[in-house]
Amino acid sequence: MGSYYINRTFFFDVHPPLGKMLIGLAGYLSGYDGTFLFQKPGDKYEHHNYMGMRGFCAFLGSLLVPFAYLIVLELSKSLPAALLTAALLTFDTGCLTLSQYILLDPILMFFIMAAMLSMVKYNSCANRPFSAPWWFWLSLTGINLAGALGVKFVGLFIILQVGWNTISDLWHLFGDLSLSVVTVGKHLTARILCLIVLPLTLYTATYAVHFMVLNKSGPGDGFFSSAFQARLSGNNLHNASIPEHLAYGSVITVKNLRMAIGYLHSHRHLYPEGIGARQQQVTTYLHKDYNNLWIIKKHNTNADPLDPSLPVEFVRHGDIIRLEHKETSRNLHSHYHEAPLTRKHYQVTGYGINGTGDSNDFWRIEVINRKFGNRIKVLRSRIRLIHLVTGCVLGSSGKVLPKWGWEQLEVTCTPYLKETLNSIWNVEDHINPKLPNISLDVLQPSFPEVLLESHMVMIRGNNGLKPKDNEFTSKPWHWPINYQGLRFSGINDTDFRVYLLGNPVVWWLNLLSIALYLLLGSIIAVAVQRGAHLPVEVEGLSQVLLRGGGQLLLGWILHYFPFFLMGRILYFHHYFPAMLFSSMLTGILWDTLLRLWAWSLASSSLARGLYVVGNLSLLLGTAYSFYLFHPLAYGMVGPLAQDPRSPMAGLRWLESWDF
Repeated sequence: MGSYYINRTFFFDVHPPLGKMLIGLAGYLSGYDGTFLFQKPGDKYEHHNYMGMRGFCAFLGSLLVPFAYLIVLELSKSLPAALLTAALLTFDTGCLTLSQYILLDPILMFFIMAAMLSMVKYNSCANRPFSAPWWFWLSLTGINLAGALGVKFVGLFIILQVGWNTISDLWHLFGDLSLSVVTVGKHLTARILCLIVLPLTLYTATYAVHFMVLNKSGPGDGFFSSAFQARLSGNNLHNASIPEHLAYGSVITVKNLRMAIGYLHSHRHLYPEGIGARQQQVTTYLHKDYNNLWIIKKHNTNADPLDPSLPVEFVRHGDIIRLEHKETSRNLHSHYHEAPLTRKHYQVTGYGINGTGDSNDFWRIEVINRKFGNRIKVLRSRIRLIHLVTGCVLGSSGKVLPKWGWEQLEVTCTPYLKETLNSIWNVEDHINPKLPNISLDVLQPSFPEVLLESHMVMIRGNNGLKPKDNEFTSKPWHWPINYQGLRFSGINDTDFRVYLLGNPVVWWLNLLSIALYLLLGSIIAVAVQRGAHLPVEVEGLSQVLLRGGGQLLLGWILHYFPFFLMGRILYFHHYFPAMLFSSMLTGILWDTLLRLWAWSLASSSLARGLYVVGNLSLLLGTAYSFYLFHPLAYGMVGPLAQDPRSPMAGLRWLESWDF
């Protein structure tokens, strides 16, 4: 996708554009020419200069360590807690693997951690409101929120965290009677400007740059409306002129108005045995293709409408028509057989020989909100095709067909006549040598329309993500326990093998820490609520644990639990932002536990010694575990792990780890 930006070629992705734009910019500035194909992991780069893109992602990934250090230092005021947190992330094989390749994840995690750091910094300036540092950190929080959301939509989770912090902060200020209403209003206005207006402006600006740079037709055209495609240089609709009104004999493409459904399409393959009638498949397809072309004909004659001796006859609202597939000469057809995937809908097929079929090939063409007899305008008229025999409406369910249908989208004839975008179409391409052409420049949409359409397409694309062949997917409950990794490259003992898996010592310590935090935090909260008088030292540590640890626990919850509600396909790498918060919580928790343990001992020298030994044990333990598991990130060679001769022999602690 970085290559697409360098070549200015339009593409479609389910994520916002900022991350790919930054990768493309890093490649451009470092001399990459945008010609490498990136077809599969392990392909040789040869002469292509990829180091700028790799280095950019690795640099942002490496900044996660100092960011985590500074966040924990700010929340706990404890250097050992910050050092332990930094060590957990430094020695995690998963963060290392994810950060050293050309991926969106290190960029996303950079902005999430930068937003969190900015937030805790401006919280620490609460006693100096409207000072230069206060404005700086508040504005930087807004900038980083725009960055996080601009890379992936999961950046919304850090926005929720900052939003909760802001509401809590304002509620506290509202209850401070020493502040005037005007001062509270200033606080509210400052947060609206820095945390809402500024991020939205920057987020919108990234799309303005995105659309300005990607001005050439490419593989993403078919996901978008006809009017959108008219913007793109090289698209057949760009600066095009076509006949304005639909006439019999025209060669056309028919596009569904629902985002990311595509063009009415057929090909020579038949529906398999047991799937309705064994006739030619009709689907929708997102890309331009000769198999998208149809000829519009009268239902009751085979005369050639393009015969120069015959007058032009326009198609009108309410006409009975046939649609003949140009490449195969079969008619668009439906009958009472059930559709392949959608129950109670009818199957749609290609039927007949050289345009000769039966009465099940007849469709009534209707224009939404128009009177009978009106002409049908290309691109502008929103049409429905009503099957004459069954009374059903041609539409696409949006469901992906199995491999026998080439994973294109299902077309059905629905007996439910309610108007939905799935059953509304427009005519896009229109070829008829007997008609004069008009320019399509008038159709180009405004920037707000383009912005809205791109978000609708992305959301639909996100919801429709399906796993590819041999692709490892996972469930959210797998992630905190490090149940299964993700193979990045290589499968044989002759390959250079990289495997995405968290350092099990770090990840299981984080999981234990969350459980201990909930237990200890509950005990302290109940004790305080019951009016227990805690010693000064314990009270200070309790405040750090409840307030600082509470913010980090909230971050972990917000970045983890929403995935349980998602219907889309999920991967192991989705957990890594949550893992950053659990690692920071681990640093604060174990520092607090060691301090409480040291405080409980009478001898100050013994207490200090135990505190130092405890911290060193945790640091050295994580470092040694990294020494054991570092080949996962840096690449394994030689025998596979189940072979006793392998350097990884004995390290497959779970059967589900397939390195």
